[in-house]
Amino acid sequence: MTDTSDKIEVLSITSPDYVTRLDRPKFEAMRDAMLAILPADAPGITVAEAKKRLLPLLPNDLFPGGEKAGWWLKAVQLDQEARGTIKRAPGSPVRLYRT
Repeated sequence: MTDTSDKIEVLSITSPDYVTRLDRPKFEAMRDAMLAILPADAPGITVAEAKKRLLPLLPNDLFPGGEKAGWWLKAVQLDQEARGTIKRAPGSPVRLYRT
């Protein structure tokens, strides 16, 4: 039997019926960093600005030199939007904020 304690179920606002399992430590580190840097009010900040602000908060052992941070940021963004923890402001570019 496989140990699944190091995995977490992740949702996506773009595919509401799809659930995937990702690496828990990386997901939680990115989620915590993202929620720490996102403002609580609209219009929020762009995804590029979010990445710039959260990179210094990520543990280097999980994201050496920021490696794959963009992919994990997007995974957390879609999951947290599906859960209602963060929202997108209307318009372009995409701007995110905490709810």
